[in-house]
Amino acid sequence: VQLQASGGGLVQTGASLRLSCAFSGRTFRPYTIGWFRQAPGKEREFVAVINRSGNTRYDDSVRGRFTVSRDNANFMASLQMNSLKPEDTAVYYCAASQTIISSAYENPVGYAFWGQGTLVTVSS
Repeated sequence: VQLQASGGGLVQTGASLRLSCAFSGRTFRPYTIGWFRQAPGKEREFVAVINRSGNTRYDDSVRGRFTVSRDNANFMASLQMNSLKPEDTAVYYCAASQTIISSAYENPVGYAFWGQGTLVTVSS
């Protein structure tokens, strides 16, 4: 499985960005896709997840501003980020797992495959 995240950039507070995660190598539908981020000097943290059934979960810090989605036909996942804040600045990663259980969605250890990350910078 290969994942490639894209769509990051430099934006101002309040702006929007849409991140994409291109999936290849195996059939996409069975995989749960997680989004994580890592700010400088901090640990990687959970942002959002969408499972094979389309069920989603969000970290409290992004709920109501971010929306995760998937396009099974095109082997893509997306993270729509609205009302961006400076504290959203980080490298964003998409990750995939076919076997992860819901209680582990927020733990990066549960994901076997990772993209290379895309940098999001929100200026104040």
